[in-house]
Amino acid sequence: MKMQWNLILAMLFALIIAVFAVVNVNAVSVNYLFGKTEWPLILIILGSTAMGGIIVASFGWFRMFKLQRQIKILSKEKEELKKKISALEENELLEQEQS
Repeated sequence: MKMQWNLILAMLFALIIAVFAVVNVNAVSVNYLFGKTEWPLILIILGSTAMGGIIVASFGWFRMFKLQRQIKILSKEKEELKKKISALEENELLEQEQS
């Protein structure tokens, strides 16, 4: 259900940005470090939104990969602990049989 709400909010945000961009079609001057150009404001708005999305997505992907690596480490640790527990249980059973 959370994923559906995220999708709905993302689509609503995209619609708002698209309408805002279409309304602002005037040319504006853009100053770079090495020069100055005239661009339509719609391209500036859409480009800025796209760059923001890429930055947010990259942080999300980084966090996801970090969590996946942690899951792998914890899974290995869990398996090792299971092996230790089963070995201890076997030792206890052997000791009980011997006594």
